[in-house]
Amino acid sequence: MTHRGASGAACLLLLGAAAASGQQPQQAGWPQWRGPDGRGQAASGAPTEWAAGANVVWRAPIPGRGHSSPIVVGDRIFLTAAESGDPVEGAAAVIHFMGGEEFLHPDSLGADRRLKVFLMAFDRRDGALLWKRTVRSGLPYDNRHRVGSYANPTPASDGERVITWFGTQGLHAFSLTGDRVWSRDFGGVGTMGMGVGISPLLLPEAGLVVVQNDVEGGEGSFIAAVDTSDGKERWRVDRDQPAGWATPISVRTEAGETLIVAMGAGNIVAYEAESGAERWRVEGLLSNAVPSPVASAEGIVFAATGYPRKRVLALRAGDGSLLWSYRKGQGYVPSPIFHRGLLYLVSDAGILTALNGRTGEVVYEGGRVPVPSRFFSSPVVAGERIYLTSEEGETHVIRTGARFSVLATNSLDEPVMASPAIVDGAIYLRGAEHLYAIAEELPP
Repeated sequence: MTHRGASGAACLLLLGAAAASGQQPQQAGWPQWRGPDGRGQAASGAPTEWAAGANVVWRAPIPGRGHSSPIVVGDRIFLTAAESGDPVEGAAAVIHFMGGEEFLHPDSLGADRRLKVFLMAFDRRDGALLWKRTVRSGLPYDNRHRVGSYANPTPASDGERVITWFGTQGLHAFSLTGDRVWSRDFGGVGTMGMGVGISPLLLPEAGLVVVQNDVEGGEGSFIAAVDTSDGKERWRVDRDQPAGWATPISVRTEAGETLIVAMGAGNIVAYEAESGAERWRVEGLLSNAVPSPVASAEGIVFAATGYPRKRVLALRAGDGSLLWSYRKGQGYVPSPIFHRGLLYLVSDAGILTALNGRTGEVVYEGGRVPVPSRFFSSPVVAGERIYLTSEEGETHVIRTGARFSVLATNSLDEPVMASPAIVDGAIYLRGAEHLYAIAEELPP
């Protein structure tokens, strides 16, 4: 049953700008991983304090398992999830090799069970489940990490369609009312038994969605752009990068060109958005590519990794030239965030570091949240506050700026791996079992 708060009025967003087709689709309020442009920046403020019965306007149960984050399109919220069935005799993951020898990660599991992945739509007014569609079912190609899921990538929407990516289970587009529009199969996606984690990147002005598919040791890796309207491939470029989990970003250069910057352990590569032509390539992170990059409005790209070594690079978007580097502060999973000249890094234990984005100078380090925990969720900025949620479901509200200060800590009493979506003053947060709407009042 869906639990409702005192406020539950309908919320409709304004129509967005024209799409490539010339039509006027409804523009998403939080259309993809880390919101508009993938920056993790909300256009509105949000509550600083909440608890059961206070600013939690509804709570809706989520069927299945998944760590994808919610996206918001008009008056609907979309999530993906997965369900594993009983074991299937003889079923097993693809065989992996490391150093020329067969390798099985001790924390990988799941490929011996039949899998079903699906997409859901919830009503923003009251959290009601509007529809649930099975995207694909069958045996997985590879295992997943025991802490992860088979529904890690966050979907994306151009305002007319919702596009989901599940790796081996394919790329699929559905209408906002749940009708399948198109599907594409890219074959088996091996990730050393860790699962797929790269989310699709939306390029709304070009009418494209970009899929970065880095696999195993790099043989068969590629990045591709497909038309959001019909799923036809616009371009594809082979990559030589091993399995990674960092979602690419689109950046605007000083010359006004749009580039796609894709992370890799070996190389960081920038591609022209319209054609896929490689613009520049620089030495990569030299560690696992997990945190997503961010960029400044001035065209500085910040790439980060936290395991096995910590490394942060500041690169010029136009040519990839190195501005500065830093070797502390960054965690394995949480992505950094850039706001008003400062780059904020988050460690796996929730310790914050703030750097000057232009120079790399340390503004502060060692900013500790009051409740120790692990952090998989990435921070979001709303109303000059950073919202950072721990695995234990504690959301810490931190003041932006040169001085570290925790304004509030709020608990949902439920594990959280996903990152929040913030639209029109409301926070939509996925827990292990429920989707939450947190607001002082939902907009009419």
